[in-house]
Amino acid sequence: MNFDTTQTVREVALNIPGATRVLEKFGIDYCCGGQKSLEQACGDAHLNLEQVIESLGTAVASDRSRQGGNPWQSGALADLISHIKNTHHKYTREEISRLGPLFDKVSNVHGAKHPELLEMRHDFWALAQELTNHMAKEEMVLFPYIERMEEAIIAGDPILPAPFGSVENPVAKMIHEHDEAGKLLRSLRQRSHDYQAPEGACVSYKTLFSALDEFEKDLHQHIHLENNVLFPRAIDMEGRQG
Repeated sequence: MNFDTTQTVREVALNIPGATRVLEKFGIDYCCGGQKSLEQACGDAHLNLEQVIESLGTAVASDRSRQGGNPWQSGALADLISHIKNTHHKYTREEISRLGPLFDKVSNVHGAKHPELLEMRHDFWALAQELTNHMAKEEMVLFPYIERMEEAIIAGDPILPAPFGSVENPVAKMIHEHDEAGKLLRSLRQRSHDYQAPEGACVSYKTLFSALDEFEKDLHQHIHLENNVLFPRAIDMEGRQG
């Protein structure tokens, strides 16, 4: 596969169907750390660049029958926002409610023998609080503004001024909060040795680690859609009306 390794990871995730699954498999950060080139990201993670490119080629071949690429790059922003809220925000809230008690249960039983669980539980609750506040701000302030802006443009009306000035201001805040969430995700993965439950772990222990792994993957997709698709398109839309 002929491949420009100077492309950013963000560009790879956006332009190659199935790329996010490959990047996830190799542990390459395509949401918060998406501005690195693929070559740099592989070097930083001590990955074989050719192996990653080969896997991306396989993803392209397997998805060749699909048409239209990434639908979120050209569709209505309101539809993308609805998808983020009804898919990722909904999932995040449900998993926080489910994993909190499960974390308490596993930590109370196994925390004395595995003290890293107590540290992980602390990180998880910090992440849960961060995400809960973050999603509320998006849904009450940023998302409605983007939807009103798009509606005004479609109707040919002027964009009403926002109390926060340019949309770039809340976007910068949201990206910063994404970065903080990313740090907590990395801490959880490191403390759990890539979510490998210890030998002899009970079903609840294994269930917790498996669920945290899936929670991380969904959050990566969630942040990718916001950082790399929704936010840049909203900024571009506002700028073209200036």
